[in-house]
Amino acid sequence: LYSHQLSAWIQSRAQKNIILATGTASGKTVAYNLPVLGTILQNSEARALYLFPTKALAQDQYSNLQFFQSFVANLKSSIYDGDTPQSSRSSIRKNARIVLSNPDMLHTGILPHHSNWSDFFSSLNFIVIDEAHTYRGVFGSHVANVIRRLKRVAEFYGAKPQFILASATIGNPKELAEN
Repeated sequence: LYSHQLSAWIQSRAQKNIILATGTASGKTVAYNLPVLGTILQNSEARALYLFPTKALAQDQYSNLQFFQSFVANLKSSIYDGDTPQSSRSSIRKNARIVLSNPDMLHTGILPHHSNWSDFFSSLNFIVIDEAHTYRGVFGSHVANVIRRLKRVAEFYGAKPQFILASATIGNPKELAEN
């Protein structure tokens, strides 16, 4: 492992929230997948929510997770966004161990219907926010409020998920993550 991947592993196993701020193609995906997959291997109820700014990035990361499906029993990962067929959504809510989505779908399709997600939220161990950025203005306020709502909903179901944030471009990662 690279030093930032090992550090992410150690800090996440110590139940700490972390932010990974390293260059493009430096292995941030491995750094956040390792603790999530490690927890899923140890806890058959563990869940994770991965948030990406775009559907295309979620598709790319979904492909990466498919590689691990042959090594991790019951690793059911699914994309839940505006393109997810209505007929698949109930199954995803009930069975997915890792749900990949975006802030808009979280706002419109998941949080308002959190009671349908009670099993998922009650077992939520990780929230991964890939491509963490500073958003300004109304859009920034909206994203901040969606994350606050997510935290409240998780707490309502008794979960205290760890946050793992990743960015290749942020100049002040610690300040951003704390805020």
